[in-house]
Amino acid sequence: MGPSFNEQFDQHGAWRRAFAQQLKQLAEWMAAHDLMDAAVQERLQRLEDQVRTDKVMVAFVAEFSRGKSELINSIFFADYGRRIMPASAGRTTMCPTELGYESSLPPSLRLLPIETRLQMQGLTELRLKPERWVEIPLDVNDADQIARALEKVAEIRRVSLDDARALGFWHDDLAEENPVPDADGKVEVPMWRHALINIPHPLLKQGLVILDTPGLNAVGAEPELTVNLIPQAHAVVFILSADTGVTRSDLSIWREHLATAADSMDARLVVLNKIDTLWDALNTPEQVQAQLDRQRSTSAEMLGIPLEQVVPVSAQKGLVAKIACDDVLLESSGLPVLEDILGQGVMGRRQAILRAAVASGVANLRAEASRAINIRRRDLDDQMAELRSLRGKNASVIESMRNRIQQEQQEFDLSTAKIQAVRAVHLKLLREVFAQLGSKALKTELAELSQALQQKGLKLGIRKIYQETFDKLRSTLDKAQASGTEIQAMLGGTFRQLNAEFGFSLQVPSAPQLEHFMHDLAQIEQSHLQYLGVSNALKLAQPEFAERLVRALGTRLRTVYESAANDLELWSKSATAQLDSQLKERRRSFSRRIEAVDRIQQAASGLVERISEIEAGEEELIQLEQRLQELTTQLISLPEGPSAAPDMSLDVVLA
Repeated sequence: MGPSFNEQFDQHGAWRRAFAQQLKQLAEWMAAHDLMDAAVQERLQRLEDQVRTDKVMVAFVAEFSRGKSELINSIFFADYGRRIMPASAGRTTMCPTELGYESSLPPSLRLLPIETRLQMQGLTELRLKPERWVEIPLDVNDADQIARALEKVAEIRRVSLDDARALGFWHDDLAEENPVPDADGKVEVPMWRHALINIPHPLLKQGLVILDTPGLNAVGAEPELTVNLIPQAHAVVFILSADTGVTRSDLSIWREHLATAADSMDARLVVLNKIDTLWDALNTPEQVQAQLDRQRSTSAEMLGIPLEQVVPVSAQKGLVAKIACDDVLLESSGLPVLEDILGQGVMGRRQAILRAAVASGVANLRAEASRAINIRRRDLDDQMAELRSLRGKNASVIESMRNRIQQEQQEFDLSTAKIQAVRAVHLKLLREVFAQLGSKALKTELAELSQALQQKGLKLGIRKIYQETFDKLRSTLDKAQASGTEIQAMLGGTFRQLNAEFGFSLQVPSAPQLEHFMHDLAQIEQSHLQYLGVSNALKLAQPEFAERLVRALGTRLRTVYESAANDLELWSKSATAQLDSQLKERRRSFSRRIEAVDRIQQAASGLVERISEIEAGEEELIQLEQRLQELTTQLISLPEGPSAAPDMSLDVVLA
């Protein structure tokens, strides 16, 4: 059996630390050899940020009392020697809970009061307002204190039906989804809307984010959770109970919120939990296994997934086995199999995606630096040819060459006006693209959908408006792509002209590519469609719910637009940085050429000395190119594994 999810994550963290270390060495080396132009610096920063902030989110979703919190305890927190997440009988996690680690914040539990749902602000906005949250410090050295504090995520309050209706937990036309009123006519609702747990657990420090969600009623009442958080998870673990299989409410959660969630179908796992309830001394092991196989097969068929994606587990026995170091019980619990699937599948895919992105970034970085080295090599070749032509020449010829160099320099200086004009047009076109992808433009494109959703009553024809809205969003990205292609064509013509007139070696960049943002739009569209069906028509009839839905959609779309704009900006910097670099090198070349002629005029030995210096410079550039290849190849081929880097804090290395 391969390494567990935890071991895989440790190895991934070691690779990130080693990469950060070598990236820092590369940056220092490039700065020391004057290879750090604006584009190279931007690419280095993006690579560093990408590795530093890489997160892997695993969402655990289930109806109440399926053992979800116990499963989280058994996989991630058994080393504490006790339960950390509340996992007693009955309802435990009452509000969506995120576990992660941000070094800039103290260890704490932050709780967002449920009353904030009476306002239109979404979770994304409220995350930026710490004063709206209740914060409870956590003592990382006291597991009991952490466990006691986390019990607050299970807190409830009793409210009237009117209050429950206002908070989104009571729907007059959806009686089967409503909580049961008590003798006083009040119902239970969560005390908190959302919880954020910030603790320096080894896996959380390395970028793992765990999303623990409550049952159907709470999940469906928070559009931002199902439109934004769950669809962006790298893996979704859906928990069933082995003794009941797929119930009606389980099927509702799956169809409405998970059927299209996560990066791909393979990233969804179904855990058939509580298999120990099937262990029966009156039945033979073969009979127990046959019963479990039937439950797995039925669950896979009902959910429409391959049988191998349904994993039988006893989270409670697995937790007990880990704490008691009982290998036999641990094996019987099925937990190692689930950890292996998470480790090899989820982490394997995430590592492959990150490594591919890193390899692409390093390759672009190498291309930028190699271009700068080649420019210097070409200038040295020109100087060498020029100086060799002076051998045996008299003073008047040398003076004539000096005058010619000065004339070339004057003509070159005149080219700056043309270059500035090109830059002005380039920046104008770029600003127009940024405006197309800006918040104001996005708000305009969502206006019709927002207005239609906020009307009272059933939203007839909303699916057509929704489709038209996404057609407009796709059209905006198409226009941005067309503008990028137009800028590329303009730069191409200018670069060829400058190469012909002034001997530059400017390379026309490839057009920017925004196709993957189209894919993001398609995913968002699909994840949002669930709310437009008949099953959600009554919820959608409520203006408050519809408003939260539009806000959640706007938040997700804004991220896509901003990412597209950032990619275009980096492409633009990369395209124009070579022009800045060649202008700088050309000015430096003129100075060196005039200096060389002056030395020749002053002493006969000056020509020989300068030719020797250029030969040494050419050899140095060859060595620079070789070292650049070595350093970047090391980054791309850095092995994944526990020996990839020394055991040190990622934050220290990346600081």
